[in-house]
Formats: sequence, structure tokens, C-alpha cells
Amino acid sequence: MKLKYQLPLWSMFCLILFAGFTGLDTKTPVTGSWMHTRGNETWILMAADNYCMIAHYDATGKRFFKTFGGFQRIEKGKLQLNYRFHSDDKSKTGTRDVFTWNVKGGKAQSDLSGETGEWVKVGEANNRMTGIWRITKRREGNDLKDIKLAPRRTLKFLTNDRFQWAAINVETGEFSGTGGGTYTFKDGVYTETIGFFSRDSSRVGMKLEFNDRLDGPDWVHTGLSSKGDPIYEVWSKTAESER
Repeated sequence: MKLKYQLPLWSMFCLILFAGFTGLDTKTPVTGSWMHTRGNETWILMAADNYCMIAHYDATGKRFFKTFGGFQRIEKGKLQLNYRFHSDDKSKTGTRDVFTWNVKGGKAQSDLSGETGEWVKVGEANNRMTGIWRITKRREGNDLKDIKLAPRRTLKFLTNDRFQWAAINVETGEFSGTGGGTYTFKDGVYTETIGFFSRDSSRVGMKLEFNDRLDGPDWVHTGLSSKGDPIYEVWSKTAESER
């Protein structure tokens, strides 16, 4: 009799445990990094934690075209995007668009680029660096100054091997700049290779090396900027309200 009751209880425990783990998994059919190409033009979609950034550029010609992003949701082959910024049209901030997103294997059919085409998955989003970070402290002289959360904010989105930062205003829709590309982070050395930069195309192709570390929820970022200026910054993982 004792064994008779133990088995159902154990089965129930397993079901609860499984449900708990699946409830924590926010991975969707769009999570990761995706690429769409047309001639020399490239579109990169980065998605994780129900947020995404899309960048459109020509790395060969060192031309930046546009970027946009915000909160995303996948449902029944549709990608719903609630804009937090759009470099071409600030009036889109706070509005929503719906795009197609149909995944089969490591490829998707989508009209995110303005035309329906194939997007190929080029990276995952499941390491310690994955997420949306906000710059929260910066050294000025000998002082490390706090950067309080405000409508005007600088965010940096990382997947396992790609990055994009964007300086935006989530209330007015004003867009101040962006840059992105690929990165590596090994043995305390964080290296970025710039693939696009809205403010200065001459920086495209540059490799920037930093001495970085993760300190609890913070990412301490030190080295020289693309202009050669010394930097010491602290970035922190964001809550949804901070994006």
C-alpha cells in the first residue's frame, strides 16, 4: 500500500518540477541572432527576453541605413513589435507593427526587411552576456558617477556573439545613434569588431579591445573608445521597465 501512494506522489512532483522549468524558459522561435541579405545589404535581428533590435546596413560600403526595435512577441507565425525606437521615424515609438515570422529548421520567412525573404539563424542567445544592458555609471575624472534612469537612455543588446548599442528617448522617439557588430569575451578580454556605426562610417571594421569583468549583475567595461579616449563604464542588466 505504501508503494502504491508513493508512485503517484513522485509523478506529481516530476510534473510540477517540469512545469517550473518550462515556465522559466523565455526562448521563442525568434530568440537568437538572425541575418537577411540582399546584394551588399545586410539586416541583423537580435532577439531575447521578449525584446529585439533590427539593424540594416552595408558593411562593404560602410553605409548605415536604419535601425529599430522594442518589445516583441511571436504568435501564430506573426512577430508583433511594440516600438521603443525607430531611427527613420520617431512617431513609431509607442506604436505597433505586425510582421510575418515562420520558422523551419534554422531559417525563417519574414517581411521584416520590407519584403518577404529568408532569414538565417547565425547565433544563439543563452550565455551570461545575453540580454539588454543599460549604462548606469561612468568615470569622469576621479569620480564614478551614477547615470539615473531617464527617458533618454543608452542600451546595449548582446546575444552570444553579437552586440548593438542604441541611444534613444523612449518618450519623444528621438534617436541619437547606434553601432554594432560581433564580439568575443575570453579571459577578461572583451573584443568588438564594428560592423556598422551611424555616427562615423570610418569606424566600420575596427577592432576594439577592452579589459572587462562581470561583477554580480554589473558589467565593468574599461579601455579606449573608438576615438581613442579612455573609458570606464558600468553596465547593468535591465528590467523590462528600463528598456
